[in-house]
Amino acid sequence: MKQIYTESILLIERLHRRFLDVVKAELDRLKIDDVNNVQTLILYNISGEQLTIGELTNRGYYLGSNVSYNVKKLVENGYLAQERAPHDKRSTRIKLSDKGLALCKKIDELYQRNIDVVSKQITEPALTGLNATLSQLERFWTDYINNIHKVK
Repeated sequence: MKQIYTESILLIERLHRRFLDVVKAELDRLKIDDVNNVQTLILYNISGEQLTIGELTNRGYYLGSNVSYNVKKLVENGYLAQERAPHDKRSTRIKLSDKGLALCKKIDELYQRNIDVVSKQITEPALTGLNATLSQLERFWTDYINNIHKVK
């Protein structure tokens, strides 16, 4: 079991890096060089929402220190619009600009092309099962972290 568990962890890490390579290849194909692959995924995950940086960080997809830097770059390059929150002037909210929406549309097209090919190799039930297993692993790690903090 230890070998399988360790292999799973390493595979998850490799898959994430490989997917970032896929996004980078698409950006290169589109000749987009003012945004990187991580920033592109941040944009895609914001989608049509209006969020604070804290809300984006709390989703757990990104390291907090990187989010602020990446959001700053995305605002500077015109992919995000930033405005003060009406209820709290210390807080800013971000949303996709037209440029950010256009990039997300292109990334959505990439996802669809990937789905068209991968669906011929991996069945939907197999992916559903994989997602269920990965969700269980995420819950296990979350519970582990929460319980460690309670012991201290």
